[in-house]
Amino acid sequence: MFDTLTSRFETVFSRLRGRGRLSVEDVDAALREIRVALLEADVNLDVVTGLTGRIRQRAVGEELSRALNPAQQVVKIVLSELTTSLGGERLAVNYASEPPTVVLLAGLQGSGKTTNAAKLAQWFLRQGRSPLLVGADLQRPAAVEQLRTLGERVGVPVFSHRRGPVKAASASLAEATRTGRDVVIVDTAGRLAIDAEMMDQARRISKAVRPDYTFLVVDATVGQDAVNSAKAFHDTLALDGVILTKLDGDARGGAALSVKEVVGRPIAFASVGEKLEDFEPFHPDRLASRILGMGDVETLIDKAESAFEAEQATETASRLLEGTFTFDDFLTTMQQVLGMGNLRSLIGMMPGVPRELRGAEVDEGRIGRITGMIHSMTPQERAEPDIIDASRRQRIAAGSGCRPSDVKALVDQFKQMRSMMKGLGGLGGKRVAASRARSSASKRRGTGGRTTPKGPVPVSKAPLTLPGLEKGEWPGLN
Repeated sequence: MFDTLTSRFETVFSRLRGRGRLSVEDVDAALREIRVALLEADVNLDVVTGLTGRIRQRAVGEELSRALNPAQQVVKIVLSELTTSLGGERLAVNYASEPPTVVLLAGLQGSGKTTNAAKLAQWFLRQGRSPLLVGADLQRPAAVEQLRTLGERVGVPVFSHRRGPVKAASASLAEATRTGRDVVIVDTAGRLAIDAEMMDQARRISKAVRPDYTFLVVDATVGQDAVNSAKAFHDTLALDGVILTKLDGDARGGAALSVKEVVGRPIAFASVGEKLEDFEPFHPDRLASRILGMGDVETLIDKAESAFEAEQATETASRLLEGTFTFDDFLTTMQQVLGMGNLRSLIGMMPGVPRELRGAEVDEGRIGRITGMIHSMTPQERAEPDIIDASRRQRIAAGSGCRPSDVKALVDQFKQMRSMMKGLGGLGGKRVAASRARSSASKRRGTGGRTTPKGPVPVSKAPLTLPGLEKGEWPGLN
């Protein structure tokens, strides 16, 4: 969503780094470009004025004059103030002392409210909770059936009532108590535009269930209209936060950068894709870092930890460094990476990735062809790619619908990668051995091979570089 804005920021920062010491005129010129970029991204005018004003106050003052690297200090100031505009800190969800914890979802029709109710329910499941979805949208045909279908997919029951939306919401509390559900998520009706009837219904539902949290579901692609509707809902319902949907879209992203300062309520969650798994707590600092082209290592680590089992990952890394990594290992690792989410999004989280690669489209067909070629190999060929000669390439190509030259290219790249990583084995062997020991010890303690470190996890600030990345040689990239 923020590709254009990120590109503008990178251009500004690159120009500043080339100047050495910065004058007030240099800072003002950079801020004019930043102001234009934010306005073109459909950020609220008052938000832009406040943000650039705070940046200038810090950038032309003592804070910059003391800096050894003024340009880098400006980047740091912009990152800090952009994080503040996005909300500062992540909203922490606290649970009611007497269950159930009630979450009310409101929003306009088409914002993705029903889908995100299911996404939120799945997120609560992952936190060890037992949610109940409530279909209080009786205005839109088949809305409850849509919720039931989504509920089945995430494994969460759905409750509704034909006697009306307020009755359905009110009765859901007793149903949650009866069935032992400790979180209730109420999906309310929306309209194409704000009207008195919708607001009155939302108000009566809120009064009936007395929610612990009221979240407004906002389509991030509609820009200033999203912020205006958020203000109207907040006047009626006293919102606790916002759920931004379609944050992976191609729109300019002004809603994400405006809603906190205009409405005064934080962004609680973000929907970053069409899959039910593409839903995560909103971290202002991480999004600010991504907007400025600095990547998002922490979210990347979170996704990796959820997709990779620690012991299996350690064993795979060990074989890679020992030079015994097989095509079976490669296929398993590729499937786990795909399980982390949208590849284009993952690439955007990596610091140091060239600008043209961040916006590159991922060729899903190529990934499928690679998978087909590996599946067409015999177990021996997957374990020992050196035995794959011309006749074997012909058979593998016929079995996967590819050309023999495609098979040869895949095998050559795989052997090159394995050889290179084996050369690094001496550097990484001790760390892998230590990791294997920790994994085995944690398994004996019954922690499933995963440990929680004390204190903050150290994250390298150096650009992440991977073999072939700069040349666009990753499997699946055009």
